[in-house]
Amino acid sequence: MCFPRREFANLGVRGGMIMNRKLTLGLVVLIALAIAVMPEQTTSQVPDQAVQRIQREVRHEILMLPYFGVFDNIAFKVEGYKVTLYGQVTRPTLKRDVENAVKRIEGVEKVDNQIEVLPASNMDDQLRLRLYRAIYGDPALERYAMPVIKPVRIIVKSGNVTLEGVVDSEADKNLVNMRANGVSGIFSVTNHLMVEKPR
Repeated sequence: MCFPRREFANLGVRGGMIMNRKLTLGLVVLIALAIAVMPEQTTSQVPDQAVQRIQREVRHEILMLPYFGVFDNIAFKVEGYKVTLYGQVTRPTLKRDVENAVKRIEGVEKVDNQIEVLPASNMDDQLRLRLYRAIYGDPALERYAMPVIKPVRIIVKSGNVTLEGVVDSEADKNLVNMRANGVSGIFSVTNHLMVEKPR
């Protein structure tokens, strides 16, 4: 059967388009399979020096945050090139600021921000101030008030208090706990303070 020249040309283009679609689809499937088969870089494959450098830089970035105060607690974990952020903050902007600062660190590929923003509460704000005076105003504890970044973090949520941070001795840990429990209007005190090991 003979086709007019024009119709034959059109069939050729259409056939070529179908062939191109099949090739493109095949390539997409191959690329997807190649990605799926590629081994992920596990934590054990990341050099210790890289993890230690990231830990140092994350710590530095947190300490440099302008609104990181005594009523905030930020912790982190580094797994390979992933950083997970934990803790509690009084301002939503601080949660965002720490995430943005950590994302800029060279080598960090992923940031999982699990920091909790504490609910706004006038009652909690008043408790924070009373707790600060009770703890840092005690003559035996006032040396802890000297650094810009206070080592004893006072976290208040709905009248419940959690103490985070590091002190020099078990006696100081117990004294901070006693001073916090002596503040009126508190429902509970959880003492997570750690005693710094002598070097």
